[in-house]
Amino acid sequence: MRRSIALLGLPLLVLSGCAAPGVGSGAAPPAGPDQRPAFTQRADEVAARWRPGPQWRDGYVPLQDATVLGGDPGFTEETKAAFAAGWYRDQVAMPTAVPPQGSIRFPDGVLRVPLVNAADAYAQLDRGDPPPCDGRPRGPEPADATAAPGPDDPVSTTAPTPCIPLTVTSVRLGSAPVWTSRGRADVPAWLFTVAELAAPVARLAVAPRAVGTVPGGAADTGPLPAGLVAAQELRTVAADRLDYLVGVGVCDGAPTPLVREGPDVVVVGAAVVPATGPCTMQLALKPVSVTLAAPLGDRTVLDVGSGTPLIVRTGG
Repeated sequence: MRRSIALLGLPLLVLSGCAAPGVGSGAAPPAGPDQRPAFTQRADEVAARWRPGPQWRDGYVPLQDATVLGGDPGFTEETKAAFAAGWYRDQVAMPTAVPPQGSIRFPDGVLRVPLVNAADAYAQLDRGDPPPCDGRPRGPEPADATAAPGPDDPVSTTAPTPCIPLTVTSVRLGSAPVWTSRGRADVPAWLFTVAELAAPVARLAVAPRAVGTVPGGAADTGPLPAGLVAAQELRTVAADRLDYLVGVGVCDGAPTPLVREGPDVVVVGAAVVPATGPCTMQLALKPVSVTLAAPLGDRTVLDVGSGTPLIVRTGG
């Protein structure tokens, strides 16, 4: 039986120094057998199989979701749920004219790309309506709004579950910072002003025909050796430091981060002491950190389990 985990709405990140494999800084070696040799072998295999196409370095391959927040939105419980679910209502006409080509500005150059119009971008942003608001007042309002409610009048004024849409009041063409296979880039985007949020919601405006895809995993199909666990997502990247989450059994020991650096990729994972007694088949996410021998730069960060570029959670 496989352990289960739910990871929703995760955007992508691929970011590039060199060092021997080792544990993360400040991490004590695991109490069980030394897993570094097994990790090194697997990481070397993952790195050797990573062969992205020319578009990875020369084109546009976004590594996060096409919907981006333009700052701190000041979420409430309800607006955060609406953003995650894609619940919107528009109060302005969406422009249908296709703008001229736009420019993506990478650290290493500029790429001209075709764009989509605001109406098409909004159609991708809006994923439906929220469910009915259980617990809200229903039926006609009383004739005297100041009168005390009677025995048959609804008295609840709050909803136990999020049920509001986000209201779009204006839209303009601008840009948004996006992680790509060529590093952080400034990408054309439609910026939607939302009444309930303190920051605009950006939907990337690059036409689908100009958007490259992330290559498949570079690992073999075999499972990880016992005592090694996969990385699930990147949390933060700061110069030579990576913070990420690993998936461990709920009864396993504390994870020890492991990293293998190369000139083009950095492979990460962790070692654990597996549980020996009865335990539920669940996966828990545990934070770990590693300090690299050199700043990451534009190297790709790969998971030792799947060999795929890691995922970073943003804007939430």
